[in-house]
Amino acid sequence: MRKLISHRLSPFIRKTLLTKKAGAVLLLFLAAYTLGTGVGFFLDRLPSHRNMDAVETSAEGNWGLSFQEEGQSPVANATFEELARYDAYYAQDTDEKVLYLTFDCGYENGNTPQILDALKKHNVSATFFVVGTYIESEPDLVKRMAAEGHTVGNHTWHHPDMSQISTMETFAPELTDVEAAYKEATGEEMTKFYRPPQGKYSETNLKNAQELGYKTFFWSLAYVDWYEDDQPTKEEAFDKLLGRIHPGAVVLLHNTSATNAEILDELLGKWEEMGYQIKPLTELAQ
Repeated sequence: MRKLISHRLSPFIRKTLLTKKAGAVLLLFLAAYTLGTGVGFFLDRLPSHRNMDAVETSAEGNWGLSFQEEGQSPVANATFEELARYDAYYAQDTDEKVLYLTFDCGYENGNTPQILDALKKHNVSATFFVVGTYIESEPDLVKRMAAEGHTVGNHTWHHPDMSQISTMETFAPELTDVEAAYKEATGEEMTKFYRPPQGKYSETNLKNAQELGYKTFFWSLAYVDWYEDDQPTKEEAFDKLLGRIHPGAVVLLHNTSATNAEILDELLGKWEEMGYQIKPLTELAQ
């Protein structure tokens, strides 16, 4: 704890926390830390993205965003230029009102068909990043995604913390096993789009993915939608997904969210009313 305090806090706060009377202060700090920069370490539930919802700073190796102004692209912990060296993206650097819609799929709980229905109604092509076990358990839904013009991307086989994987020997099977399952289920080659689970990554990961022919995608807008038993209200969802939408956004949602299934039809309509065009992720990665 002393090491964490010394590296994260100002000298004044550090001194306060290390006094004999600091117990109560320390508890308050830990609570605040858990809700803020520490989210990445204290939430551990598949398929969560631990630092997604406007965590203002992020631990090293975690994707992080800071929203400075409504309607403007957030500041990320890597620039467009830095990511471009590895064929990686988190948004499009543009003033044009376009956005790219993506879903992470860790498992199925009955909400994906309604999501697909809404996308079809609005003629929107999304990208679904699936784990390997999703392909095994839901081949018909995966086939439907592909048949209706969506891209099926790679979210690894086991959904591990990829930043802890340092060798290609260990990294590659997490992606290639998903490719093989997709081809067996659909008869088609998988599009080589990759999203690191939980947004955890390293420079080595980005290089490995690039070497395997993949483009890596983070995101510039998401909200806490992944807790199946603690879903956001419609109002909470719209507050984030309308208030923080911005030109060039890559939006991350989860297919397991009942709220997303309920609101997606209306949400797509509202984005359209705001003047946004929803483009397939393939156009960002040209």
